[in-house]
Amino acid sequence: MARQHILTGTALTVLVALTATPATAIDLLSVYRFAQGGDPTFEAARYALEAGREKLPQARAGVLPTVNLNGNGGRQNGQASFAGSPYQDRNVNNWAWNLQLSQPVIRVANWLGVAQAGAQVEQAQAQFAQAESDLIVRTSQAYFDLLTARDSVTVAKAQLKAVEQQRVLAKRRYDVGEATITDVYEAQSRHDLGRSQLVQALNDQEARQAELERIVGTLPEPLAGLRADVSLPSPEPMDVAAWMDNARTNNPAVRTQVAATEVAEKEVSKNRAAHLPTLDFTAGYGNNYTSGSMTSPADIENRVRSGTIGLQLTIPLYQGGAVNSRVNEAIANRYKSRAELEAARRQAATQARQAYGGVTSGLSQVEALTSAVTSSLDSVNANKIGYRIGTRVNIDVLNAEQQLFAAQRDLARARYDTILQGMRLKAAAGTLTESDVLAVNALLTNNLEQETPTVPAMPTASNTKQPRTSIQ
Repeated sequence: MARQHILTGTALTVLVALTATPATAIDLLSVYRFAQGGDPTFEAARYALEAGREKLPQARAGVLPTVNLNGNGGRQNGQASFAGSPYQDRNVNNWAWNLQLSQPVIRVANWLGVAQAGAQVEQAQAQFAQAESDLIVRTSQAYFDLLTARDSVTVAKAQLKAVEQQRVLAKRRYDVGEATITDVYEAQSRHDLGRSQLVQALNDQEARQAELERIVGTLPEPLAGLRADVSLPSPEPMDVAAWMDNARTNNPAVRTQVAATEVAEKEVSKNRAAHLPTLDFTAGYGNNYTSGSMTSPADIENRVRSGTIGLQLTIPLYQGGAVNSRVNEAIANRYKSRAELEAARRQAATQARQAYGGVTSGLSQVEALTSAVTSSLDSVNANKIGYRIGTRVNIDVLNAEQQLFAAQRDLARARYDTILQGMRLKAAAGTLTESDVLAVNALLTNNLEQETPTVPAMPTASNTKQPRTSIQ
């Protein structure tokens, strides 16, 4: 069952801005659609698949008949002398055409080539599946990186606004003798730091926007954010060993290498088959014409029609050691492919383990940060009351506000990272598809106008009439 991570009460009020989106926001599914049609890397993978599929018909051509039509024509001019007579001009015309058919009967290497081509097509399909999975992960990563940057800007603006309010209050209290100049300096210092952090956050947002647009092209609208009450599911099954086993078998990189190993196996057999005899069935039909001969004084036309049928046997005897060398090369490549297959399996299992750990730890982190946001809100409220009644100083309020905004930002980032780790887990297991994009897309909101983050306002005058009680 999915673990629930839902914000309630005042914590929900503070976090809504991190999910605020305009009514016309564009969601992850739409961005993925843009990426499918606009990402050059994915487009290259699509054409690579089309090229790879042509390996099979090319190999099949080696076991199918070939038909050739050959023709030629010419005119021969010269002078000839017969029986001591004077030289006389001679002109001879000729032409010929021949239709030839050849059907392989026994060509073991060609049939092995067909099986090898089938493995090459499987390899191309697995590589394209890898490209599809990578596109989903890359697009989602860029999407949530931009959301993270946007949230950082929102938090920086809210924090700057809160610090400005505290700075104005510190200055007012200093003017009436209720605060020290240190409080004013501290508030001013935090205000200047907040401005710097906002500039940095805006620059990072621009960089993340450019990264996403590098994949999908120019975005027509802002991005949809996560719902404030989003619930993040746990991985199913909750068994890291099962995910690792799936990764060792179904990971696209593993499937690609399995096919590559099969290609290498067939290459060994195909090169060994070069030692074997070949037998072809041949048939031909032709027509020849000549108007005479340069060596005869009589111009006698000749027309010949002929047909042939037969078998052609070829027995390889010696080719300078090239066949043996190619066999040895193919065997070495076969062992290389086997080693790369084992490396791919280990890599896939490692990726699955790491992603599974990222999801489970991310869910725990989201749960802890949700509580931290609520606690930070209470801390800000208590410190502001304490500041008004004299039990807290200005720096305490500023620190509490900074802690609150940091918790808000970290919670949003943790939720994004957990979702991405879940997608990486499925990518490692070879099960990541567009349906997973739809599932994540359902966690987004793209038509709600929400508030900006706020912190509790300074207590009113009625609050300041409380006893001077220490806030522990």
